[in-house]
Amino acid sequence: MRWALVKVCLAVTAMVVVAFAVPLGLVIKEMARDRAFSNAERQAAAVAPALSITTERDQLEKVVASAGSDAGVAVHLPSADGRAAVDIGRRRAAGKDIATVRKLGRASTTEVPGGFTLLSPVAVSSGAIAVVEVFVPESEVSNGVGTAWAVLAGVGVALIVGSVAVADRLGVRMVQPAQRLVEGAHELGEGKLGARVPEEGPTELRLAAVAFNSMADQVVQLLANERELAADLSHRLRTPLTVLRLNAASLGEGPAADQTRAAVAQLEREVDTIIRTAREAKPQTAAAGPGAGCDAAEVVRERMAFWSALAEDEGRKWRVAGADRPVRIPVARADLAAALDALLGNVFRHTAEGTAFAVDLHNGEDAVIVLVSDAGPGILDPEAAMARGRGSGSDGSTGLGLDIVRRLAESTGGDVRIGSSVLGGTEVRIWIQLDGRARTPGARGHRSVRRRRRAVAR
Repeated sequence: MRWALVKVCLAVTAMVVVAFAVPLGLVIKEMARDRAFSNAERQAAAVAPALSITTERDQLEKVVASAGSDAGVAVHLPSADGRAAVDIGRRRAAGKDIATVRKLGRASTTEVPGGFTLLSPVAVSSGAIAVVEVFVPESEVSNGVGTAWAVLAGVGVALIVGSVAVADRLGVRMVQPAQRLVEGAHELGEGKLGARVPEEGPTELRLAAVAFNSMADQVVQLLANERELAADLSHRLRTPLTVLRLNAASLGEGPAADQTRAAVAQLEREVDTIIRTAREAKPQTAAAGPGAGCDAAEVVRERMAFWSALAEDEGRKWRVAGADRPVRIPVARADLAAALDALLGNVFRHTAEGTAFAVDLHNGEDAVIVLVSDAGPGILDPEAAMARGRGSGSDGSTGLGLDIVRRLAESTGGDVRIGSSVLGGTEVRIWIQLDGRARTPGARGHRSVRRRRRAVAR
């Protein structure tokens, strides 16, 4: 907008300067020409009285010498009373031009080498017509024109530069509020809820800034209300959790009792995490800071050890692959554990008892892939399942499990895909990007993953 305004002002000012400067320059040139020929007419008029009195050569030479300088004036006497025609002074005009003026009886100008000549007819005492020739040099005709044109050009350039400077300042006054509005929108989009825009500039931009600030205030208020609501709902779970923990404490000893108490303790920790996260200004999904994150292999082993007890009770075969050595990922330990629990919980919830499942961990150069697969009937519509994972729960499913997994993957620039597993059922692939940049895995990555899964299955 700023440069467009400058260009428009530059074009308009240039057209105005040309429209006025060019005619004015031509007028100045014509005025200089008229001034030069007016001086020539005065010199010719100074000689005319002497011609009406005498035609003596000596006297006329004195008059010509006093009337013009640098031999610029000449007198051409006609032949009369048996005397031949006489030329006093240097003749520059052609003879036919002099004869034409003498015949017509009116003055005229003729172009000659080095300038122009003014030929003025004058009647002498004998009644004949003499011609007074006054030479006007080219330099005198254009005297002062170059300087005047230079002044006009300077004034025109100054006007153009001044108009561009004024347009640039006006453009800055218009563009800066718009830039601040754009920057505020970007900051608000990045989660900086304190972003506000100064209500300055033209009326339209001030109104836009007022609307933006009002919108930002409403967004902050809505988010605050949502956080308070989530914290309040989570806090209400403490009472039934306390009762559940007391009942679990009375179960005595044994694997089932220990597993129940561990599940209740984990549920309490998750509720506490939800409350703390809801009250934060900006919840963080991924761990921050250099070296932050967790060992994915350790988390996989820990969660499989937890779910293995229930798998043995239901007669399910299970397998873990790729978790025998450390695999660092830029994800918080609690987030990865919650994602694995959500997927494994879906396996136990949506497949029949005795259905096998597996968790594979693949460590690549720039990404880590976590595969959770089962031998169940599979998912008929993976796209609908992913849609439920984006908050559109239906068919009795809230979709929160897949939503947790999706947020974890996307926080690193990765993604989540649902497909068919080598066990014959569903496979959920979590692509965790190690460098934090979004990347769509290519065919080569898919082929390497499939080869490793087949090798592990065999």
